[in-house]
Amino acid sequence: MELLAPAGNFEKLKTAVHFGADGVYFAGKTLGLRAFAGNFSDQEIFEAMEYLHKHGKVGYVTLNIVARDSDFENIDDYLSVLVKAKVDGVIVSDLGLISYLRKNFPSLKVHVSTQANINNSQTVKLYSDLGAVRVVLARELNLDEIKKIHENNKDVEIEAFVHGAMCISYSGRCLLSNYLTGRDSNRGACVQACRWKYFIREESRDDEYQVEEDERGTYILNSKDMCLIDHLDKLKEAGIVSLKIEGRMKSDYYVASVINAYRRALGGFKDFDILHDELEKTSHRRYTTGFYFGENDKEYLESSMPVQTSVFIAKVIEDQKDGYVKVEMRNRFKLGDQLEVLSPDDNFLKKFIITSIKNHKGEMIDDAKRVQETLEINCPYDLKEGDILRQNNC
Repeated sequence: MELLAPAGNFEKLKTAVHFGADGVYFAGKTLGLRAFAGNFSDQEIFEAMEYLHKHGKVGYVTLNIVARDSDFENIDDYLSVLVKAKVDGVIVSDLGLISYLRKNFPSLKVHVSTQANINNSQTVKLYSDLGAVRVVLARELNLDEIKKIHENNKDVEIEAFVHGAMCISYSGRCLLSNYLTGRDSNRGACVQACRWKYFIREESRDDEYQVEEDERGTYILNSKDMCLIDHLDKLKEAGIVSLKIEGRMKSDYYVASVINAYRRALGGFKDFDILHDELEKTSHRRYTTGFYFGENDKEYLESSMPVQTSVFIAKVIEDQKDGYVKVEMRNRFKLGDQLEVLSPDDNFLKKFIITSIKNHKGEMIDDAKRVQETLEINCPYDLKEGDILRQNNC
């Protein structure tokens, strides 16, 4: 199965590749549903696709907004960029835009977004007749339903979300952000109002709250995060060919941790306790299997506050040499601290104590507290550019 990673910017794209993703999905500066991610300029799209293809990976560009007539103005220039950049597919939800692409840019392979709310075999067949080669199914389906859709549409690839944040609205179609702030969630500007705290009371009881989870309020619109790492064999049996990780707005460290864990699971890594711990070490809400297993574990309510058991300390920017490694600092560390390695190779989970820190001037320091400062630290392991150093906090 394809392991598909999110990439909010070029750095995250490179991280995804380094830690073993088969492909990434990302957006240009228009038509995508993550308007506040870094996203990619036209030139960066060319550079991204060149980088991906050089490393034997694929790249898909999101065009998944609910389009309006104004979005079709000057659209040809942008779509021509995608053709020339040789993107491997475009992720689309709008029927009109799909029709426009098939008529005017037939070389672009269409993947139908989860925003299209695909729930049945007939809808998949319709999109196939329109020229789609892949569908990202609605997150509300269970495995039996997915398997039936696959059996009825063997010529269409099935992609499904397996990890990350879930929207409480049906397949992401929400108007709460629009109503409360004027920011359109279906055009990339979602304010994530579902994560806010709400107090709800029955109309006749002005002073008595009827729903309350903790002292900060209730989170009736807030979902757990999805995690299917224990069930990849069942997903394959159901006909899913691409495992999609949510998170274009998430950190570089999140991409590294999650892709590393799923790549190891797909590669036959036996100790799933280690992989479970790995997924706890990056920011997340408590995990659920969503709707995949029917009534057993749906989107239960959850505190809006994410948790994690490790802190992203630094990113390796040059291969280790002569017992030192050059890093870009992300969180404060000092002499005597123990760091843990996050790496796609055998250095994974190795630990060492910091005994030497040099700043960019070559001066010895004992406390690294300038964010994104370039430093050299002692390291006994053969770390590579792109590896990550972290500190466990429990």
